[in-house]
Amino acid sequence: MASGMISGTGRRGVNASWRDTDWGQGMEWGTLVATLGGGLIAIAGTVLADRLRTRQEHRRGLQARRRDVYTEFIAAAGTAHTELRRLAQNGTAATDLEEASRLALTDARIYEVRERLFIDASARIAGTGQTMFERLRALRATVAAGAGLSAPAFHDIYHPYLNAVWAYREAVRDELGGPALTPADFGWSTWDGRERCAHCGQRGADTTPAQP
Repeated sequence: MASGMISGTGRRGVNASWRDTDWGQGMEWGTLVATLGGGLIAIAGTVLADRLRTRQEHRRGLQARRRDVYTEFIAAAGTAHTELRRLAQNGTAATDLEEASRLALTDARIYEVRERLFIDASARIAGTGQTMFERLRALRATVAAGAGLSAPAFHDIYHPYLNAVWAYREAVRDELGGPALTPADFGWSTWDGRERCAHCGQRGADTTPAQP
């Protein structure tokens, strides 16, 4: 009888011991899972933060490169334009207008900067920049053909070039978040400059029919 009671008591003790062991193991596994889960969440958060930081740095870097190349491109075009005007004014003094006009664009590094523009610029700026470049090349060809600064052929190309320059400036200002400009801000009616051009004004007066 006593033996049976001891045996029963022993079994209850063993069962309690197993329950305690299972509970302890369950607590250990729960702690381990919670720790691993927390670690994974922390790692995922770190990776996500790194990716966001990398994207922001890339975006800031791209914006900085764009601003630089946008400015360099129009500055190079301006340098070439100034030299072409000088050649048009003193064309007879140049031994080879074709070569001199080509050097005006090459020395201004317009071709080099245009390649950088195509790499970093947005599609809109690349398009307006290419239009300005094509108008500049048309001006070069006109100067190379011997058109002087006061020649109608020069002005027929020159004023569309000015219009393309301002179209490029407008597009850049819009992309960079600057306020829009209009010709009226400068007291003009158009961007191409014809209204302010003495040569074009004289042409208009010469072609105006005489009043009866």
